[in-house]
Amino acid sequence: MPEATPEQRLLRLSIGVTVVVSLFGVVFGLLSGSLSIVFDGVFAAIDAAMSGLALFVSRLVSRETNNRRFQFGYWHIEPMVLAFNGGTLMLLCFYAFLNAVASFLEGGRQLAFDWAIVYAVIVCAMCFGMFFYELRANRRIGSDFIRLDAQSWLMSAAITSALLVAFAIAWSFKDTPYGYLTPYADPVVLALLTICLVFVPIRTVRKALQEVLLMTPPELDAQVRRVMDDVVARHGFKTYTSYAAKVGRAQFIEIHVAVPEGMRLDNVTAADAIRREIADALGGEGPQRWLTIDFTADPRWL
Repeated sequence: MPEATPEQRLLRLSIGVTVVVSLFGVVFGLLSGSLSIVFDGVFAAIDAAMSGLALFVSRLVSRETNNRRFQFGYWHIEPMVLAFNGGTLMLLCFYAFLNAVASFLEGGRQLAFDWAIVYAVIVCAMCFGMFFYELRANRRIGSDFIRLDAQSWLMSAAITSALLVAFAIAWSFKDTPYGYLTPYADPVVLALLTICLVFVPIRTVRKALQEVLLMTPPELDAQVRRVMDDVVARHGFKTYTSYAAKVGRAQFIEIHVAVPEGMRLDNVTAADAIRREIADALGGEGPQRWLTIDFTADPRWL
């Protein structure tokens, strides 16, 4: 079995910590009677499942394949998983908001604040710890999966921090004239958090859907055009057409160069030299890049 990459090891750690957080959430949520803590635990459990799926895809896309059914590899699976992961987080926020509104309209919930505060302190420290650890590690790794996972930890940390503040304030109101407000602390905080946090995964979902739909990134298109404009001018070619797409970590670039009818490319070696020149100018060469360059004197092939 091939050795796990830094990305895969980090995702494994994230899954393990997430499982612990989810167990904390369910147990302490039942002990305290807090709907928001139970939601936090369920959120963590589903997030662990999403991280497990991300780990599987990470191993899949890094594998060289001779599969006749997936001849271009498994790169297309990565943005699909990112879109599914981010979409699931958005749906969870929407579902939690509906539950918060329903709980508020029913008069709120009485909580055991001591259990709730103990939970919030422990989990808050774990979530912020994982967020900063992944953020620092991903500066070297540069993984979309790790970035999304770090966002999930930040969301969890923000939820738990707000719960901690709300529970502490509500507990301080318990024996005061404002004690009647304490049952509303749980649903109000949950509703406000879901409204804010639902926007966090939107950017990831938008980017992933663009890749699923094979929308050309403007910066990649501009880079190809800049390189080819220079090559065409220096070698005296007539024109060119280019097509580019980014799918997960893979880049697909197809370039068709129109040569004048009187121009001769004496041999394959000469054509390969120009291909090498273009490839070097584009940069980013590796197994994740599919680059096709052909030459023709017939404009119908462009």
